[in-house]
Amino acid sequence: MLEETAQVVSVEEGHVWVETRRRSTCSSCSVEAGCGVAALSKALGKRRNVLRVIARMPLNVGDLVVIGIREQALVKGSLAVYAVPLLLLMVGALLGELGARQLLWDNAETASALLGIAGLAAGLAWLKKFTWRIRKDENYQPVVLRRATIPPSGAAGLE
Repeated sequence: MLEETAQVVSVEEGHVWVETRRRSTCSSCSVEAGCGVAALSKALGKRRNVLRVIARMPLNVGDLVVIGIREQALVKGSLAVYAVPLLLLMVGALLGELGARQLLWDNAETASALLGIAGLAAGLAWLKKFTWRIRKDENYQPVVLRRATIPPSGAAGLE
């Protein structure tokens, strides 16, 4: 289970809305000054994220909680979002190239580009159906695991 500390900002029946902060491990790294990730982190700032989380315990606005999501859900979700559309884009481009070699099309680059775009569109359509199917599946939803006993490092609450 991947865990993160968050602060409750709104309470609903069976769910809470929590606020988390984007964090970087740059402060614990000795190469911070010469690292591109550190520079990007500083440029983007510590933006706050608000998300809806399943809560099976009574909570109040302002409570600090530990939320979690299953590693398997994160891996499957990442593969669905990134790998499937990219894979279908490459398959479409490859089909365009192979079709041109078999003299089905005159221009290999145009065929590869068009079929690659069609593959990407098919991947995004599949992704829309996949996300629609899992939107209420609790295996893919973050949950409140417990109340936090210590505020997040460097912050009193998430201020």
